[in-house]
Amino acid sequence: MIRKVHLVVSGLVQGVGFRMFIERTAKELHLAGWVKNIANGTVEIEAEGEEPLIEELIKRAGTGPSRAQVRGIKKTELRPGSPPEGFSVIF
Repeated sequence: MIRKVHLVVSGLVQGVGFRMFIERTAKELHLAGWVKNIANGTVEIEAEGEEPLIEELIKRAGTGPSRAQVRGIKKTELRPGSPPEGFSVIF
C-alpha cells in the first residue's frame, strides 16, 4: 500500500547533516519527496512510498545522524498522489 506523510522534526536538526541523512535514507528506501529546513529550527519532510518503507524512514528520522538530537516528530498523513521524481533537498 502506498502511503504519503508530512513530518516536522524538532530538536537539534539543523547544521548537523540531517537533511543529507534523510535524503540518503529516502533514496536507499526508494521513496519520493523532499526535505527542507524551516526558519524556526525544525526540518520538514514529505515522503511517499510503500508503507513499510515510510515506517522505516520515520524510525530513522527519529534518530538522525550522529550529531542530531531529535526531540520530536509531528506526523500528518496525506493522500497519495502523483509523487515527485526521486527525493530532493530543498534549499
